[in-house]
Amino acid sequence: MSTQPENSPPSGLPAALGAYVIWGLLPLYLVLVKTVPPFEFVGWRIIWTLPFCLLIVAFRKQFAEVIAALGDRRVVMTLCASATLIAINWLVYVWAIQNGHIYAASLGYYINPLINVLLGTFVLGERLSKRQWLAVGLAASGVAILAAGALTTLWISLTLAFSFGTYGLLRKQVAVGSLPGLTIESAILLLPAAGVALFYAQEPAGSSFTVDLWLSLAIMLGGVLTAVPLLMFAVAARRMNYSTLGFIQFLAPTIVFLLGLFVFREDLKPVQLACFVMIWTALAIFVWDMWARRARAVKTAA
Repeated sequence: MSTQPENSPPSGLPAALGAYVIWGLLPLYLVLVKTVPPFEFVGWRIIWTLPFCLLIVAFRKQFAEVIAALGDRRVVMTLCASATLIAINWLVYVWAIQNGHIYAASLGYYINPLINVLLGTFVLGERLSKRQWLAVGLAASGVAILAAGALTTLWISLTLAFSFGTYGLLRKQVAVGSLPGLTIESAILLLPAAGVALFYAQEPAGSSFTVDLWLSLAIMLGGVLTAVPLLMFAVAARRMNYSTLGFIQFLAPTIVFLLGLFVFREDLKPVQLACFVMIWTALAIFVWDMWARRARAVKTAA
């Protein structure tokens, strides 16, 4: 028998897990488009995200929500900021993967949960238990150890962490649904994205989209792989405690880390392995605390 009350809001956990698994496996997709320059690829990624979003909006009959959001100046300004942040995040991530900085990208999303915890605590007023603070301390120590051995690529990690952490905070606070919000973000970025695509089309090498059919289809797939996890993340961000969401996010960089180790065959330094172990210990403590709290809540309710 389910212990969740009938009138309780739906959980954001499945959406969070789905988003982070897709993001964790994204480097495998980026291998298919590695010949596309990062700026051009991000431009096409935005261009193909918008029609996919519009199709879903039409199917779910949410155009009224999109129009209502566009009529709210505060919502539009917030989505302009979040659109800029996510574009920066995409560009840095694609560049890092294409240039072989898999561990730097992984580190960025290991740091990001710490940013989420800090934002949740100091901006949203969320409170952490003693065990959760212990987990934060362990994770921070692991990141500090790894950062000390990766100073030349630390800018990649910090840019990824701060851009996505702030993006999630803005999307959590803005009064717009996940799909209408992403649709408006994509529309905001459409003009600069089209400008980037046009610029590359006029270069001597021409547009990557016209090279061959398979590469064109792979580029188009980027719209789906962009929209789906972002929609799932936006749903999770609105339904879950932001600090908790931040620690679940360790799933994505762990997958990226393992891909770097076993698929892309990057050299693993001892300092990187030490960080990996410390962060997983922190995650285990945080999850243990979550389950303990849930068990107490169920026992109290019974």
